[in-house]
Amino acid sequence: MPSIKLLPHQLRLNVDPRELDCPDTSLLVSEPLPWIGQERAEKAARFGLSLDQPGYNLFVLGEVGSGRSSLMEVAMREAAAQRTVPPDLCYLHNFDCPERPLALRLPPGQGRALRDMMAELVKKLRTEIPARLSGPEFKSESESIQKAFKDEETLAFAELTAFASSRNFSLQREDERMIFTLLGEGGHAVTEEEMLALPQARKTEVGRAELELRAEITRFLEKMRPKERAANEAVARLRQRFVKSLLEHEIDKIRAAMKQQIKDSVKLGGYLERVGEDILELIDLFGAEEAQDELMLALGRERVNLVVDNGGLNGAPVLVEDNPLFRSLFGSIEYQVENDVLMTDFSRIRAGSLLRAHGGFLLLHLRDLLGDPLVWEKLRRFLRSGRLQIEEPGTQYAPMAVVSLEPEAVDVRVKVILVGTREHYYELQEEDPEFGRHFRIKVDFAESFKISQDSRRATAIFVAHTCHRLGLPHFTAAAVARLLEEMQREADDQRRQYAVFAYLEQLVTESAMHATGELVQREDVEAALAAKTSRHDYPDQRLHESIAEGELLIAVQGERIGRINGLTQIDLGDHRFGMPMVVSARTFPGKEGVLNIEREVQMSGPIHDKGMFILQSYFAALFSHLGPLSVNGALAFEQEYHGVEGDSASCAELYALLSSLSGLPIRQGVAVTGALNQHGEVLPIGGMNEKIEGFFRVCQASGLDGSQGVILPACNRAHLMLNAEVVAAVEQGQFHIHAIEDVMDGLELLMGMPAGELDESGGYPHGSVLGQVQKTLLHYRRICHLSEHPKPARKSRHGAF
Repeated sequence: MPSIKLLPHQLRLNVDPRELDCPDTSLLVSEPLPWIGQERAEKAARFGLSLDQPGYNLFVLGEVGSGRSSLMEVAMREAAAQRTVPPDLCYLHNFDCPERPLALRLPPGQGRALRDMMAELVKKLRTEIPARLSGPEFKSESESIQKAFKDEETLAFAELTAFASSRNFSLQREDERMIFTLLGEGGHAVTEEEMLALPQARKTEVGRAELELRAEITRFLEKMRPKERAANEAVARLRQRFVKSLLEHEIDKIRAAMKQQIKDSVKLGGYLERVGEDILELIDLFGAEEAQDELMLALGRERVNLVVDNGGLNGAPVLVEDNPLFRSLFGSIEYQVENDVLMTDFSRIRAGSLLRAHGGFLLLHLRDLLGDPLVWEKLRRFLRSGRLQIEEPGTQYAPMAVVSLEPEAVDVRVKVILVGTREHYYELQEEDPEFGRHFRIKVDFAESFKISQDSRRATAIFVAHTCHRLGLPHFTAAAVARLLEEMQREADDQRRQYAVFAYLEQLVTESAMHATGELVQREDVEAALAAKTSRHDYPDQRLHESIAEGELLIAVQGERIGRINGLTQIDLGDHRFGMPMVVSARTFPGKEGVLNIEREVQMSGPIHDKGMFILQSYFAALFSHLGPLSVNGALAFEQEYHGVEGDSASCAELYALLSSLSGLPIRQGVAVTGALNQHGEVLPIGGMNEKIEGFFRVCQASGLDGSQGVILPACNRAHLMLNAEVVAAVEQGQFHIHAIEDVMDGLELLMGMPAGELDESGGYPHGSVLGQVQKTLLHYRRICHLSEHPKPARKSRHGAF
């Protein structure tokens, strides 16, 4: 069938502002913002968030800017509001094993209450205990115990002094020492000289007396030390008796305050018992001024380290961790240097996001996690076990001694929402068998969605909310309609809308900057789009200047044999544009077939190579009735030095090949884009709008003569969202868009002769393109046959000639 000439209204779908049913977006601010075009993702997200079973974590996949994070956060908060508030988490001193602090879960709010009450207990005991121990009642009983001991000691010492005196020794006590001195006849102390002058018998007598005194002193000490110890113990028991009632009263108040049923009630009760015992052991330090620093350090054991406080929540916690370092995600232990040793204790344990998200939801971005293998590996282990052990892995590499700490591991029940790309999702599915077990809910955000009246109104609501949130002027219905048209163009489809709303928000912001009135008009959106293009189109502009200056040889008038303008799209990430590119073909007799020059020099990609092989197969099938073909050909993209990829030039390459073989020239004002299959059907391709507009600009710069245009696949008609300038040129008859379903449909338009079909004789008619190609191929065969089987030379009677 012949090519189809498209009408202006087929080249672009214009949105009627009246479909939005509101004059401007200010009237839509109060309406709730739905999940626009993401019904599948919304259903999966709400289903996954409602499940409270292990393994049903969510993996959210989609393009950046599609709203995957913000919409998931809204859904997480809605689901969290329906859940109960999870318990607090405290770490306590372990009196039996200080390097292994105890974890204690308490009902929400009771962690803070316990922390405050324990701090108040310590504060109160520091004042009350010294006050009680300095009171008259305690002093009276204490002095009575001490007096009884002193009296007994004084009596015993008097007997010891008398014993010493009977042996001519004086006895004195200095501190804890017994000092005795030998006395002479006058009662004075014997000097060393006098001692040396004594007769030997006297010296022996004195020595014997000294031994007896020493033995008596030993008996005295052995008798009094137990009594002294007993007296001290009695005083200590008295202190404990005076303090114990106060301590029990205060601890009982804490027990009474913790009256709610808690999972760790036994652990809390045991801890409070040990607190009471520890304070009684420290009782001697109370009231001693010189021991206050030691007392404060010791009383630090009685404090509570509240690492997770959920007292202020109204539902389950919702956390978004944008910086998932090891410490911020899994918790940490802080250290300080003391005497060249890294010291720490239970009070320096800090919770990470996983602990704080217990009972709720935690959103992470996969790309951040994969950047740190240590974080990713520990997260995998956590998902497997459901238990979290806080650790400080860097301490093993510390340049000094480290006091180790191993906090009690705790069960953590948290739903992890992992955000990533489709590529990451399927890579993990393939490489990590456990991944699918831990992330059973797939939340797939679409890149585009089908347009409906509801989706258009929902998009207008999004614009209204964006204006309200950013403090921008609101948009008229016509301006919103222009935004919708741009989103359809980004989707490359009249029937679908681009789902990356970050791009729409960018357009809203930039359009508002161009507004001069109270509302943003359609013209302001057009100005913003033009300004955006102007900021990014330098490479596009430079290539068009190269064509105008004759550096790139692109002809858009006249006819050429074996040359055709193909179309290519260049995507720079922030800007896409189309350009024509000359495809040329040369053919001659031979047996090697069609050569792809780009492939020979490794400048083509696999998809382009595949398209070339399909072209060769189709070409051979067209002339299979001739048997093996005797043709050599070469196809090339002229002035292409960066490589080619894609199969959208397959039709253009075939046309150039047929032109070279038939000798029929191709109209240079008609560019071609489209891929073909082995049966000649033209397949849809991408970047259609940019390709057409790029060729139109070249023709416009050279001068539109009414014969120029583009041939494209008929399957791509719904993908057209051409700019107003191209549509106007088509409407005025200066430019044309033709659609074809079969590759043969474009031959007559390009070469002015019908393609031709096999007739009853089994060949193509002479007045057709394929008939001309057939004629050339037969001529090539005869040449090849003659070269392979030359005729023998004729002889005459005069010799060979």
